[in-house]
Formats: sequence, structure tokens, C-alpha cells
Amino acid sequence: MTISARNGISDGTGIDRDSPAMDPAAILARQRERESSARTYARTLPIVPVRAQGATIVGADGRSYLDCLSGAGTLALGHNHPDVIQAITAALSRGAPLHTLDLATPEKDAFVEELRASLPPGLGSDVKLHFCGPSGADAVEAAIKLAQTATGNQTMLAFTGGYHGMTAGALAVTGNVAVKNPLPAVGSVVRLPFPYPYRCPFGVGSVPDRAAGPDGAELSLRYIERLLDDPLGGVTDPAGLIVEAVQGEGGVIPAPDSWLRAIREITRRRGILLILDEVQTGVGRTGRFWAAQHSGITPDIVVMSKAIGGGLPIAVIAYRAELDVWAPGAHTGTFRGNQLAMVAGRATLRRVRRDGLDERAARLGSRLLAGLDHLARDRPHVGDVRGRGLMLGAELVDPTGTADAVGAYPADPRLAALVRAECLRRGLIIELGGRHGAVIRLLPPLIIGDEEAARALSILADAIDAAVRRLTAVPTPSTGREAG
Repeated sequence: MTISARNGISDGTGIDRDSPAMDPAAILARQRERESSARTYARTLPIVPVRAQGATIVGADGRSYLDCLSGAGTLALGHNHPDVIQAITAALSRGAPLHTLDLATPEKDAFVEELRASLPPGLGSDVKLHFCGPSGADAVEAAIKLAQTATGNQTMLAFTGGYHGMTAGALAVTGNVAVKNPLPAVGSVVRLPFPYPYRCPFGVGSVPDRAAGPDGAELSLRYIERLLDDPLGGVTDPAGLIVEAVQGEGGVIPAPDSWLRAIREITRRRGILLILDEVQTGVGRTGRFWAAQHSGITPDIVVMSKAIGGGLPIAVIAYRAELDVWAPGAHTGTFRGNQLAMVAGRATLRRVRRDGLDERAARLGSRLLAGLDHLARDRPHVGDVRGRGLMLGAELVDPTGTADAVGAYPADPRLAALVRAECLRRGLIIELGGRHGAVIRLLPPLIIGDEEAARALSILADAIDAAVRRLTAVPTPSTGREAG
């Protein structure tokens, strides 16, 4: 059986009497008319998905698309994985309650067992979990409030390029200036420099020759320590430091393992709680079950969402038991008990662990990163490629511009937008991120096949070439229209 745009499974008749009428142009027009101007993906990916399986989406237009966005990293097992569908169907068949606030249920108990078994062991056998509202942003809010409650301090430390969500507290520790500008400042947040070799905040990047002096990561550590220890530095006692092991929305920037270990030591010595945001990196995405495992660090609080729900909304924080100082109701929310997300999440966690999909993500990710590097060699518009596991990025630049002190050319967001559009025309779904939206991001499901991965690279190469031709085309004298 195969996926079809009409009824999901081709039965030979081509007839689906239960499916609503599908006019993609009309549906998209109604969406533009009825939904807010804050729409994001709907603006840049003008498709109407009607069926999906694995790494494939079928649109109402009848076209198939290779999905290398996978719900912004949510779909670890891809679309409609049999384990997930079976778990949801079984829960519905036995009449399990769908909404239970924070009451205990057999489904929740089983999910908690599976999630605890997957956590980094350093958190301890008595690790505590708190179920939050069903978004990563709310889990970040909970982590911040817990750190402030446990320490009695208010100030938070966060990094340039970081992304932690769009609610007030989460946005305060997020780096995106454009979405913060119109809003009042919330809380006391001190911004620290994140190591970013291609666009190093210290103008030195990565220095392979140690005799040449410290690199950007080392300068970042020196700066942080001196700032925190400076009685005139202006930083009041911090409650916590929040960090991503790989910045996702910030442009797919992996933190060096040695840098993360040093950050862990800096926070430990000063009694600052370390919050690791694993919302996008968790459940095998970076080549380990949790990104923290690459460096061997144990954070005090782990923020989780996206893939832990198997495609359905759920968010949880895990933390050391001695931090459990909250009063009842200190962080609450109506939708903390999504039972279908718990059964789908348990099925996902089990399958990733049993099939070693984190290890496969590491192997396939290395091949894809090598492929991106090869692709960039004769394409000067690709300034940098980077990533970890199946969390990959390529930064697009204008090679005719003036390079900075590290050799990075100006970001080219117009080219990146054209590449995204050319990819979609060729049946590949990708998204953008990073400074000025100039970083192509690849977040395929962990179950993507080798041939599908190779096809994604081939389409991306063609799309970059086509976008460069469009961007550099010279208008013809007769028509004034772009050639190519």
C-alpha cells in the first residue's frame, strides 16, 4: 500500500468518500484571511498537507514532499509511525481519559518510568519531574521559576543566539531582538557571549594553533568568569544559567564539549543552577539520547518538549531532588495531563532506545555533514556548514561583500529565502534560522532512509545553484525580466 493525496492508502479505487473537499488554493486563501499576521511556517511553506508517513508529506495538490523539518524537530520517528499510532489507538480503545490535569494514571506512570530511564544518570535515582503546559516555552518558564525559588535569587544568565520560547520569561532569555523590541523588558537577564566560530563575538573564531592565542570559546569563558567575579560588573547574584548544547533557531551552532564542561564548573563553583534546554536537541537528535551526554555534563535542570511527546504536545522539566522546594500550585496549568501525548511519547522513547536511533543519527549525520562540506567547496555562497547528528545547518553568504576579521562574508537572507523556495519546488521541505534568517536548517526525522538523505542533499545542491542564478541574473534589454 502507498500514500495518496486522496485517502492516505491507495486502495485501487482512487475514491475517498470521507475526505473533505480539497482545494489547496482556496484553503490557503482562507488561512491568509482568517489567521493572524504572526503566522510563520504557513507564509514560507505554502502547502496543504493531507497525508504523511515517515519522512514523506503528501499535499492537497497531489505532490509528495521530503520532510526535513519534521515539526521543527518534534517528529523523531517521522509521521504516523506504527508504534505511535498503535499506542494512541490502544489508549482510545480502552477508554483511557484524555484530560486528567496532574492526576496519576497508568499511562502517565508508564511514561514517567520510560522518561526517567532515559535521563542522564548524573541527575540521580531520585530525580524529580514536573509536567508543564504543553509547550517548551512553558517548561522554560517553570525552570526559571524553580531556579529563582530554590536559590532566592532573581537574575538569569543567558546567551547570545539562544532561543527558549515566546512567553514572557522564555522570551526574556531568548536572544532574538526583533521580537523583543516592541515589548516591555521582563526580569533581570544578563547576556553572555556564545562561541560561534564563523561569526565569533571576539573576532578570533577557532584558533587551531594554540600558540596563536586563545580562541573564541576560551575568551567566552574568561569573560564570563571575570564578569561574574567583578564586584562592579553589575551582575546581581544569579539564580540560573540557561544554555542549549546546540543552538537551533540561533543557526545550528554546537557548543564545544570542553566549553560546556567549563560552564558546568563555573556554575557549580558559584552556586548557579545550570539549566540545559533540550527541547530541540533531545531524544537522539544530536547523536546521543540527550545532547548533554556528548560533553558528559550533568545539568541541575533539564527542559524537555517536542520529541518526548511523539508528535503530540507535552513539556516536562527534570531536576535534582534537592531543588524540589516548590509549594503546591507554584507552577500549574490546565493541560498538563495529555494522556495521548504520554502514550505516544513512551512509544517514541522506547523505539529510539531499542533501535539505537541516536547512534544512527550520529552516523548518518556525519555523512550528511560531510556531504554539506563537499557541496560547499565549489559554492562560495555557502559560507559555513555545521551541526551535530541530524541537526544540521549551512550558512548562506554574499561572497562579493566584505569579509569580517574572521573571514566571514555578510549573511545573505535573500538567497536563503530563494533556496527554501527552490527546495519546496523540488519537493524538499526545509526551514531557515540564524542571524538574518540566512542559515538553511535540516532537521529530518531520525528514521529517514539513507536514499532519502542523499536525495535531500542532491535537491539542496540544485536549489542553491538555481537560487544563485536567480539572484545574479541580469535583466535582458528587451523585457527587463530576469533571465533563468
